[in-house]
Amino acid sequence: MIVSLVYKVTRKLLSVPAVLLRRDTSKDAELLVLRHENAVLRRQLKGPVRYEPADRFWFAALSALIPRRLWRTVFPVTPGTLLTWHRRFIAAKWDYSRRRSRTGRPPTREAIRKLILRLARENPRWGHRRIQGEPARLGHPIAASTVWEILHAAGVDPTPRRSGPTWREFLTTQAQGIIACDFLHIDTALGSRLYAPAFPEHGTHRLHITGVTAHPTQAWAVQQARNLAADLGTRVEPLRFLMHDRDDKYGEAFDAILAAEEMEILKSAPRAPRMNAHCERITSSIRREALDHVLIMGEAHARQVLATYKKHYNAHRPHRARRQLPPDSVQQPANVHDFDTRRLLRTRVLGGVINEYRYAA
Repeated sequence: MIVSLVYKVTRKLLSVPAVLLRRDTSKDAELLVLRHENAVLRRQLKGPVRYEPADRFWFAALSALIPRRLWRTVFPVTPGTLLTWHRRFIAAKWDYSRRRSRTGRPPTREAIRKLILRLARENPRWGHRRIQGEPARLGHPIAASTVWEILHAAGVDPTPRRSGPTWREFLTTQAQGIIACDFLHIDTALGSRLYAPAFPEHGTHRLHITGVTAHPTQAWAVQQARNLAADLGTRVEPLRFLMHDRDDKYGEAFDAILAAEEMEILKSAPRAPRMNAHCERITSSIRREALDHVLIMGEAHARQVLATYKKHYNAHRPHRARRQLPPDSVQQPANVHDFDTRRLLRTRVLGGVINEYRYAA
């Protein structure tokens, strides 16, 4: 509507001098056309020339000031093209197809559509009727036929036989019941070597370090198994497997203590550290983030450093496998938008070897 009004007003204003000074107006209009054509060419030095709606509007308005017999020599386009532009302009003016109100059943909201597809992706054994019930429980009632249409349009089989679990899903499910064990060695400032057992849980990534000693005998290892069972407490119930290597420090008594907690002992193959990759990864993190930057003086100092790091690892350190959450957290913190008004505090761990950050309350 506004473009049409401006077009008509421009044509009327340009037609006034055409009546008074026909010859001079025609020449001036030709110069304006040539100048605008040069501007279009300078604007598009590379590639084919493309006329924008403003260019077409300007040429159409100047066409009223130039005799038709001169159009071919003045305008960069043919008269047929110019008339085609005008026909499209008039046709678009009277086109009401986009203005008609939509009749019939209203479309499903995009949020509901995304929710249906997410449920189907995360639950491959659910059919479209089972998926229908979950949005209804969340307060979004929807017909089963609508769920079927959404899945069918997205190329997802509406029946519960879409696909089996992926290796990632299968291993994640199995990891919930596995805890591993390996001995971490620590070289002190005086050259002696200490040992500490590390017990990482595969599912939650929670770390347990039960003691430090310079003489890791089988009797001492049995005591560490008891310490682990006491540390786990009621959380020992979902754990069903303990994995460790074939070191002589693990005797039958060590396995018996954990077997009494209904755990099955899994031993890795000889000289195959990758079979216990979780322990290898965590011991590497302990060295890289703490032990490589601290001179350990003795057992008491090593025990204090490892206890501090274990607290940091379980309560603060983010983990990519847990969506950047520490093992002891179950939900993401609330988003912070007022960065300028919140005060960021730093807590030094192990004398500044590790830094922890939080906002002041």
